[in-house]
Amino acid sequence: MRHLDIAEVAQQSGIPASALRFYEEKGLIASTGRRGLRRLFDPGVIERLALISLGRASGFSLDEIAHMFAPEGQPRLDRKMLAAKADELDKTIRKLSAMRDSLRHAAVCPAPSHMECPTFRRLLKAAGAGALGKRKKGAPQPPANQVRLTSP
Repeated sequence: MRHLDIAEVAQQSGIPASALRFYEEKGLIASTGRRGLRRLFDPGVIERLALISLGRASGFSLDEIAHMFAPEGQPRLDRKMLAAKADELDKTIRKLSAMRDSLRHAAVCPAPSHMECPTFRRLLKAAGAGALGKRKKGAPQPPANQVRLTSP
């Protein structure tokens, strides 16, 4: 079996060599040796990098991704952790969808001024209550029925 040098892995995976070295330092991937100054990798590293990329795109940290691999390198996906991340993504999608819909409404709102638009006022109220960004520590969560960001 032919090993891939770091440049080949970078080209095939689309991940820069600097990131590959960082992933190796974090224990996410392991080189099998060297050819001159270049690290060598088993061809299976491409699939492992694809799993790492999928995890990153899904919002997992590198530490969380590292725990998704057994010591021998095989994936061991915690289904509860995956479900929790999917729930988190659902919440983010709902929040972003509400923001998008509100902005689209504000862009075409027939009100003389945005401050006279009830939908825009609800958006401001939600933003003021922390419903659109990072919540301040200890700030109360507004009841769900009070944060309606889109028009009927």
